[in-house]
Amino acid sequence: MKDVILNANFPRTIDHRVYHLGLRAGEVANRIVTVGSPSRAHGIAAYLDPVPRCFVLTSERGFTTITGRYKGVPVSIVSIGMGSPNADFFMREVRECLNGDMVVVRLGSCGALIDIPVGTVVAPKASIAVTRNYDFNFATRSSEEVPYRISKPVPADPELHAAIKEALEKTLPTEIRTPVLHQTLNASTDSFYSSQGRQTSFPDHNENLIAQLLSTHAELATFEMETFHILHLAASWPAFSHSASRVEPPLSALPVAPSIYPSHPPSTQDEPHGVSVAAPDGHVLHPRPRIRAAAAQMVFASRVSEAFITPQHVAEVEAWSGRAVLEALASFSIDSERLHSEQGSVWEMS
Repeated sequence: MKDVILNANFPRTIDHRVYHLGLRAGEVANRIVTVGSPSRAHGIAAYLDPVPRCFVLTSERGFTTITGRYKGVPVSIVSIGMGSPNADFFMREVRECLNGDMVVVRLGSCGALIDIPVGTVVAPKASIAVTRNYDFNFATRSSEEVPYRISKPVPADPELHAAIKEALEKTLPTEIRTPVLHQTLNASTDSFYSSQGRQTSFPDHNENLIAQLLSTHAELATFEMETFHILHLAASWPAFSHSASRVEPPLSALPVAPSIYPSHPPSTQDEPHGVSVAAPDGHVLHPRPRIRAAAAQMVFASRVSEAFITPQHVAEVEAWSGRAVLEALASFSIDSERLHSEQGSVWEMS
């Protein structure tokens, strides 16, 4: 940490940038695709319109945001890394930078728990969380607790889920012969190893975890680490508005030291207020602003056959699914009064 930040509740800099993503209002659009790796983000960004020039910001904490337009529609691509903590940073900090609705598609890799080829793309209709139970005694196994906790499912937004499925099917390349799966359940885990049933030298007591999950969840098809948390936060927000105390941060340099490349002018917008209730002009929206979320998952590994995807196949599937997600987002309707203001934004047309 480089500077003192006065507001420990929700840290911002003097120029209204959030702490981990380094963004401010007007640098992230209402329609967002979030991925794990910067290389995937830049690959998808290759499909964005040449005008306006893409805004690219990389924070010191490793988050990369690329904002531009796809077929004239403002979109952002945000690389967040792996796991629910990073998904939490992303969802909460982007939400505080946006007025109106927030539409999020998670595009990432996954492991398949059913017998399907690597390279298959899955659009799960819902997700559960599988997490390590810290109250279980892993060292001795002498515990009344179970080693892993399994949540109830959280559904994807049905309209966004349908839009992703349709876009994937419409853009399916002729050389890819695997169907799009869309009536399946996903499991998001808190570990790539223990809560996904992988065996290491740690006493994880997970030998029967996959079999247990499949026996209790007949539609379960994929493992990954982010989708559940994104769907959970979308379903949880906002329910009702609440007042929050506001503390002005001190004059300081940027604690996240974002890098903006190329030399694209940053947004000139002020911090948005009333994101849980208001449109950009301040009037109360009815219904209230929403977060709508869904996912598309590329099968990189089969837990049935132990097959793993090749780099060439990865490139083909990423190109197809990345463009399909952009198509789904661009065609997904959001009322104009529920869109963040373009004036002073990085996607404003000059």
